[in-house]
Amino acid sequence: MIRMASLLGLLGLVAATLLIARSGYDEVMAALGQAGWGILITSLFHLVPLWACVMGWQPLLPGKVKAGKPFFMYVLWIRASVNNLMPVARIGGEILSVRLMIKHGIRKAPSIASTVVEITLSILAQFVFVLIGVAFFVLRVSNENLGMQLLWGLLITAPAVGALFTIQKVGLFGLFEKIFGLLLRDKWKKFAGSGAKLDHAVRTMYRRRGKAFACFMWQFASWALCSFEIWLALYYLGHPISLLEAMMIESLIQATSTAAFAVPGALGVQEAGFMLFGSMLGLTPDIAAALAVVRRCRDLILYVPGLLVWQIQESRWLLQARKQELRKPPAAS
Repeated sequence: MIRMASLLGLLGLVAATLLIARSGYDEVMAALGQAGWGILITSLFHLVPLWACVMGWQPLLPGKVKAGKPFFMYVLWIRASVNNLMPVARIGGEILSVRLMIKHGIRKAPSIASTVVEITLSILAQFVFVLIGVAFFVLRVSNENLGMQLLWGLLITAPAVGALFTIQKVGLFGLFEKIFGLLLRDKWKKFAGSGAKLDHAVRTMYRRRGKAFACFMWQFASWALCSFEIWLALYYLGHPISLLEAMMIESLIQATSTAAFAVPGALGVQEAGFMLFGSMLGLTPDIAAALAVVRRCRDLILYVPGLLVWQIQESRWLLQARKQELRKPPAAS
């Protein structure tokens, strides 16, 4: 699985490079040169949408859980770094985030349940955001066939989003506990504990409707704030657009990136999306390519340090585990 994802990532990188080169290397570099420090400013702005996610996620946990928003910001940063840069099909980051929470002292059930609920509500919020953006896009562009295909394709996925909530209501972990046990054996039980206990924790969080709804709204705000990144990047690239147009571009890029979840970082797919949808909204090929490069710069500026911090943390845990092993008294003969 990892080898396949790595291969897809390599092919995507080649495709992205060819798309940018085809747009005119000199013109793209000139646009990036004009942006200058604006690339860094745009990249750092992404911390604002991340913080919005934290505002919805952290309150889901029971009040007695002692973990502040700065800690959840750290967890989300590491999670996003792994999901965006590693060949893990956007799943490994969630597993790692649970591990970080448990290591911090949060019990298994709240850690896993809050992550599942937050991800589910984030998917729902993303669906609504993309639906709104695609609807505006259909009204704006002259290519009605493409617009309607995008809209119908999005609506077809609606049952899958609804199924996420239905499965969790029935009992996600109880339903798949035997499968996880067969695949992972004792590792699953050691990591997650009781499936019934996890399902109870998930249902409890959904029953707190005020907090669940607030989480959904914060997740929606997070997706919407990413539109301002597009607006900011194009402002510094010397091609300002309206916030509504920025929302259309961001929603369409989110849709294409999600569809290409198996490709690490949606390499190539994301660049093609910027080129296609950007041109339909009035961006020249060099500006669309430069915008795609700015988005990749954001990943490098924010997420490469996240991977480094994660590796340092894992090394510390490994060292602590070895020290504890050495301190154990020898077994009696």
